[in-house]
Amino acid sequence: SDISQPGAPARQSSAVAWSRIARRIRVPLGFAFAVLYVWLAAPSGISLIAGTLILLPGLLLRGVASGYVQKNQQLTTGGPYAYTRNPLYLGSLLLGAGFALAARSGWIAGLMLLMFAAIYVPVIGGEERYLRETFPEYEDYARHVPRLWPRFTAYRSQASEYSSARYWKHREYRAGIGCLAVLAILVVKLIVKPVW
Repeated sequence: SDISQPGAPARQSSAVAWSRIARRIRVPLGFAFAVLYVWLAAPSGISLIAGTLILLPGLLLRGVASGYVQKNQQLTTGGPYAYTRNPLYLGSLLLGAGFALAARSGWIAGLMLLMFAAIYVPVIGGEERYLRETFPEYEDYARHVPRLWPRFTAYRSQASEYSSARYWKHREYRAGIGCLAVLAILVVKLIVKPVW
């Protein structure tokens, strides 16, 4: 165990560096992936319905979470944050799963998993480091609330309420618009080349 210690700071430093890079490239990479997604997608009527049923709860979860989060002001532990530390990313994961199912493509599913592991996992790690340094109460919160998969009972949280103003401030409505646009494209692909 002593032998592995000297490399630990270097590994942590490279993890921090990759987390910063991942944060910067995730949006442009997402747009590039959307183009690839539309090209590779081969939706059927059933896959489109099933995918939509999975992505809708993800969209709802993201919308609710965005109305609770108060970035850089206080540690958010209310609403969906009382069950998972990362409801926004869990919502994104559900969106990804829904769109992967709707597309009926193993390539898309594999690329989505790869992107989540290579981009979102490091970003989550970077955000956790920031929260640990900024909010002393984060340590207790992290001990009791899972990183992604939700717990069944609510964590004791500070009183906080959902705010539609925060939803609009965080521009979470754009996720809904994006989902509608992609679903509309999949419907067009299905009409042009119907598969059931």
